[in-house]
Amino acid sequence: MQLVSEDQAYYTLKTVNTLRDKVVIITGASSGIGMALACALPACGARIVLAARNQEKLNEIVSRLSAKGVEALAVQTDVSIEEDCRKLIEKTVEHYGKIDVLINNAGISMRALFSELHLDVIRRLIDVNFWGTVYCTKFALPYLLQTKGSVVGVISIAGHVGLPGRTGYSASKFAMRGFLDALRSEHTKTGLHVLVVAPGFTTSNIRKVALNAEGNTQGESPRDENKMMSAETVAGHIIKGIVRKQNSIVLTFKEGKFTVWLNKFFPTLVSRLAYKHMSKETDSPFK
Repeated sequence: MQLVSEDQAYYTLKTVNTLRDKVVIITGASSGIGMALACALPACGARIVLAARNQEKLNEIVSRLSAKGVEALAVQTDVSIEEDCRKLIEKTVEHYGKIDVLINNAGISMRALFSELHLDVIRRLIDVNFWGTVYCTKFALPYLLQTKGSVVGVISIAGHVGLPGRTGYSASKFAMRGFLDALRSEHTKTGLHVLVVAPGFTTSNIRKVALNAEGNTQGESPRDENKMMSAETVAGHIIKGIVRKQNSIVLTFKEGKFTVWLNKFFPTLVSRLAYKHMSKETDSPFK
């Protein structure tokens, strides 16, 4: 894990001037996109708060950042628990006195046929992905309105196009997108910025810890992680989106932008293509 260097595309004077001394909360900060953001944002002048369930991993990241001269606050948080989210916001304000950006990045996935899926798996996904976003946003909102700050939701292409074998995941990400789009509309006149980011397949451990039909982690990723966009690249796009006050970002062309566009006009075709594509995964639940 390294802090970003000055040759990164998003490490610009405008970015630093915009984010300097801004207080940024990152949920799901112990791995993947969240950890990449934790490494990148301090180089942009931001002060960060790291939230995740795994305190040991958070402490490791804080220790590495500290060795680089970077201060970071770590708060053990299970975003599916309302009180944990309240405490996250309270501890952030106690420590830094304000909140400028909330990045709702914490999330879990699943892979199984709905006909074989235990309903508790979908509940768990909704609790983490959707309710975690709602809880954190609710408690942070008064402070974000004071700073005219940003709420960011990291969803997925699965939040634009229903993916077979990921019914619970798609449902939770569609719900996140609907919630955040409505929130943006409500705050048209308050100065609140709301950004929804939909990465394509990204190198991270989300597929390794994805839940199967019984609610157990599936283990090895069913996809070739080397062919995916890196978490660091996604983090760079998120940072640029915050600085530019963008409403929406869809990443990757073929699996992202083109798929979302095609789905607007040819949804049946996209469903068939998605089925064919996902059935090629290792140990696919449908073939």
